[in-house]
Amino acid sequence: MTDGGENRRGATSDTALEESLLPKEAAAASTRRKYEKTYLDVLGVCCSAEVALVERLLAPLDGVRAVSVVVPSRTVIVEHDPEATSQSRIVKVLNGAGLEASVRAYGSSGIISRWPSPYIVACGVLLLASSFSWLLPPLRWLALGAACAGAPPMILRGFAAASRLALDINLLMLIAVAGAVALQDYTEAGAIVFLFTTAEWLETLACTKASAGMSSLMSMIPPKAVLAETGEVVNVRDIGVGAVIAVRAGEVVPVDGVVVDGQSEVDERSLTGESYPVPKQPQSEVWAGTLNLDGYIAVRTTALAENSTVAKMEKLVEEAQNSRSKTQRLIDSCAKYYTPAVVVAGAGVALLPPLLGAGDPERWFRLSLVLLVSACPCALVLSTPVATFCALLTAARMGILVKGGDILESLGEITAVAFDKTGTITRGEFTIDAFRVVGDKVHITHLLYWISSIESKSSHPMAAALVEYAQSKSIQPKAENVAEFRILPGEGIYGEMEGKHIYIGNNRALARRSCHTDTVPEKIDDLQGVSIGYVICDGDLVGVFSLSDDCRTGASEAIKELRSMGITSVMLTGDSTEAARHAQQQLGGVLEELHSALFPEDKVRLVAALKARAGPTMMVGDGINDAPALAMADVGVSMGISGSAAAMETSHATLMSSDILRVPEAVRLGRRARRTILVNVVASLAAKAAVLVLALAWRPLLWAAVLADVGTCLLVVLNSMLLLGEGRTTGRGKEEACRATARSLDMRRSQLAALASSNTAAPATASGDKDCHCCQKQSESDEHTVAIDIPADENRQEELMCAPTNGQVTGSDPSVMPTSSSCASQGCCSGEADSMGRVQENGGR
Repeated sequence: MTDGGENRRGATSDTALEESLLPKEAAAASTRRKYEKTYLDVLGVCCSAEVALVERLLAPLDGVRAVSVVVPSRTVIVEHDPEATSQSRIVKVLNGAGLEASVRAYGSSGIISRWPSPYIVACGVLLLASSFSWLLPPLRWLALGAACAGAPPMILRGFAAASRLALDINLLMLIAVAGAVALQDYTEAGAIVFLFTTAEWLETLACTKASAGMSSLMSMIPPKAVLAETGEVVNVRDIGVGAVIAVRAGEVVPVDGVVVDGQSEVDERSLTGESYPVPKQPQSEVWAGTLNLDGYIAVRTTALAENSTVAKMEKLVEEAQNSRSKTQRLIDSCAKYYTPAVVVAGAGVALLPPLLGAGDPERWFRLSLVLLVSACPCALVLSTPVATFCALLTAARMGILVKGGDILESLGEITAVAFDKTGTITRGEFTIDAFRVVGDKVHITHLLYWISSIESKSSHPMAAALVEYAQSKSIQPKAENVAEFRILPGEGIYGEMEGKHIYIGNNRALARRSCHTDTVPEKIDDLQGVSIGYVICDGDLVGVFSLSDDCRTGASEAIKELRSMGITSVMLTGDSTEAARHAQQQLGGVLEELHSALFPEDKVRLVAALKARAGPTMMVGDGINDAPALAMADVGVSMGISGSAAAMETSHATLMSSDILRVPEAVRLGRRARRTILVNVVASLAAKAAVLVLALAWRPLLWAAVLADVGTCLLVVLNSMLLLGEGRTTGRGKEEACRATARSLDMRRSQLAALASSNTAAPATASGDKDCHCCQKQSESDEHTVAIDIPADENRQEELMCAPTNGQVTGSDPSVMPTSSSCASQGCCSGEADSMGRVQENGGR
């Protein structure tokens, strides 16, 4: 007995141990699952009423983690474990409910066959034959056959809706057909089925055509890539960060990265919407999904394939498609109660008048059927999502990524816009105008080494200018030697090197960190329109520098367009008052308000005040300091690829290019979308009201009610598709192409000049100095020089607008050129170029 009891206790403990381990094993198996997304074209999804049905059918399947339904494009996105639930299993479940599902092939547009289904063809042929019943009376039965031939899809979907106690258009149409048959009006029954199925097919064609652009995101990234070192062809998803891949002419860049070898032009239209190629040289950034046009480039990857820019775009687009605007949520909530209420009213119209002694019960029965058919709110429900969908597609084509229908509607309500300055109104491509050492505590070489090493850990545009300046003095930064690094919002940055506590920032950093502010060099701020920076080392001011930054091309035009639309424009910047005023002068005084020397919290306060005073407000910025203000605004717009990750995550919309003219275009698109939605809603309600008035005043016609319902759905879709033609003004195309040609030709000229100068230029001296024969200047070294002034040349404002030039940068010290590059390749002979290889359109500095 003892042994048996021990055995039982041992078996019980083993069972308990197994049961305790099972949940852990199940959880581990769940974490080991590899989920993938399957895109399906589901033609049976005609309005939001079918969304719950699709979710109810797929959610119980093993391995299904998420189900998304995009009604306008008839698309269902299923995230599932393919080992637990296959694609064929998902299709089978959906088709069992008559939803006509099929898997969309990778990269396809989702456009279905242009030909109608056999049900529509059979119904149409039989109905046409029945129209000759006046010659041969038995042909009238073919109309009943037409109704039966076209009804199977309606029956399957109607049964699926009825099984979940819901009313949809299919169930209402079946009631109308059954009523027509009960009244022995077979021609009307066949006409109802034919009109409904034909209109639904046309509506599906229109919807899938509208969704073709969104679907193309899936095919932007090639599945394979070539490793530059070995030539091996590998899967894109297997490429790690830091790998070097080869991209030949005519190939699509597979992963985000930086060019390390070669020169070419890249078509970035798929991401930014820009219609002209962008020159790429070493150190230039390239993004997945863009097309390499005419040269070989080697690219070092900076992100995994699933984290690339185009992958993030695809995710944001899916989220935007699934989000519902305020108007859509209101209509959907009303539709839940509207349809049942009208069904009850229809039953009352059919029963109460005959019971009360009213004559002609057939007429009242027909009137109730007309009321039931008109009760379907499909056109009303589709009026908002299809218009929103088409507007989002147009925005994506323009290089504007809007994160949902709510944001799109808010864009149409904007009455004020607040702009950040650096990197938004200005290009954010700083150049050092002057750099001076204060006192004799630190040699300029050590100071530049400290500054460049600390700044190399920052993503601010000013940091790139300081790093580039130090490299031009043959000083290489070493970010790994920075012991501590911190960003000081609204002030600058901090770092520790060689035991020194170093602050680099504006006058606020100087006032807070420096113990001796009386040693600031006089007249350092005599340069107009520049930003002044300070370097504080262990409490002492040891360096002062000035930078300049020009306004973006088209900034003034964009603000003028906003003004013509009745929108107030203001500037919010953390930069100095002098720099803000200089930007205002460059813009021609178009900004209505200037607010300078702001902390991030100051921008939030001013945006809130602008909202209270002027109405719905947009904030446009690109830096991490702008993120709180972007979140505060009704619509926060970040400057896309060049902006910080925090700004992109916080913002409600993203400009994928640096073209600030997209801002008024986005507002214009939002207003157009709001007008389209209003027209759709009014047309939907008017059509139903007209049918009911006709039925009451004259004669209840079922086929007229069906035609009004499905016809209005089709008209709503077609009207919404007019938004697909809304785009940027064509008048700018020639100017953009002209500037693009100038950039391209200058890049080619600088390449040829570099080759020519390499045969004539004298070799560099031991100290790093070198002669510049192409400019007829010779550099002179001076070890005791601590101030380097680079006067700006203001005579080239419009020089590069429509043609490349050979203007020289006057008054610059050739010693600032990097020792690893010829002076010609740096722009002293063929137009100044920035570190990305792009010609500065507003002249040299």
